[in-house]
Amino acid sequence: MLFRLSGLLLLVIALSGCAEPPYSNLDNEQLETMLGRGVPIYDIRRAEEWHQTGVIEGSRLQTFVDGSGRVLPDFLAHLSQTVDKDDPVILICRTGNRTSTLARHLAEQMGYTQVYNVRNGITRWISDGRPVTHL
Repeated sequence: MLFRLSGLLLLVIALSGCAEPPYSNLDNEQLETMLGRGVPIYDIRRAEEWHQTGVIEGSRLQTFVDGSGRVLPDFLAHLSQTVDKDDPVILICRTGNRTSTLARHLAEQMGYTQVYNVRNGITRWISDGRPVTHL
């Protein structure tokens, strides 16, 4: 009995690591739908990245981390002034890594309820032949 109980406990612990994130991931089709509904998209890359690849038309440009990976001190304050916690917000970066970290923080630590992460970022958007605006 103890063996079964400990085995069940290990299974529950293992599966808890597979839990769904507290935000939603979007593919390009879902992103287009959300943009069509007027949901704001924040491109959180650095300026040199925007210039290198272009941005999705209508993106709000706000850099999240510097070149060393440090969060810019005014980022979260500025975002919280422009996006209410219950309003939908889409986040995009180069590959979806920075935005998944930010999306998790917004949902878990700051109480945002409708956070959307663009899975695979601007690179997939571009590789799928989607339009960008060059700065």
